[in-house]
Amino acid sequence: METYYSRHFVTTEWDRRLPLHLTSVGYSDQAAINREAGFQSYHWLHTVEGCGEFIVNGQSFKLYPNQGILLKPNVPHHYFPESAAWSTWFMTFDGALANPITASLELQQMLPLSWDADCPLANIHEQYSEKCGFSFDFAGINGSLEVYAFLSQIKQYGKSSGQASLSKGHARLTPIYLLIEEDFGDPNLGLNRMAETLHISPQYLNTLFRNSWGISPYQYLVQFRIQKSKELLLADRGRTVKDIASAVGFQDDSHFIHTFHKLAGMTPLQFRLLYGE
Repeated sequence: METYYSRHFVTTEWDRRLPLHLTSVGYSDQAAINREAGFQSYHWLHTVEGCGEFIVNGQSFKLYPNQGILLKPNVPHHYFPESAAWSTWFMTFDGALANPITASLELQQMLPLSWDADCPLANIHEQYSEKCGFSFDFAGINGSLEVYAFLSQIKQYGKSSGQASLSKGHARLTPIYLLIEEDFGDPNLGLNRMAETLHISPQYLNTLFRNSWGISPYQYLVQFRIQKSKELLLADRGRTVKDIASAVGFQDDSHFIHTFHKLAGMTPLQFRLLYGE
């Protein structure tokens, strides 16, 4: 038999000044809910077993297992069981930076998200059954960390509109990451060779990279080379900039200096001086 639980946490004025703070978490046999004025804080709800109907912003969705929805505060909504039994897990939270944090993570709100059955979100209700034995465990900073960790999992494993999750996207690009790690010093390493590694077109590789990183694979390669050059600048202070430029894949040291300045806001020599002898 399922062990249901519900924890509501003390929220002080100090908590409200935190970037995020946890207000409640629970796992229950879900009954019908009708909130004409919405909920006072951010509200996450997902299905563990069964199915429920969720209505918000004039749209109706069925929430099956491993599907959930993140609601903004004070948005009218209602939901009810569609199956004989509907078990759900929820988390509610707020905070001084709750809105910009959820926005910066680009979390889909007011629409369903789904995830694979083998990811951590699928058994999070079991994890919290063990974690929240006492409500004071999640007070203050501890609760803030819990909320951010949970939102990060939604970002990492959640998917919408048939797109792969961020974690799946990163896993598929692993051969490219390894190629860059091993061959970043090869000036001939470029988009075509990276695409050949995955046996896909350069255009599709661009799409995959932008979905995972927001930049192209070539931009990622350039940034990786600059990061490696920083390590070399500090590891061997007698090594010339020209030699380091060549070691990280730049054929022209003036191009390297220009790119370094563009990304780091200073020249390679200024960077070396910044960290002292």
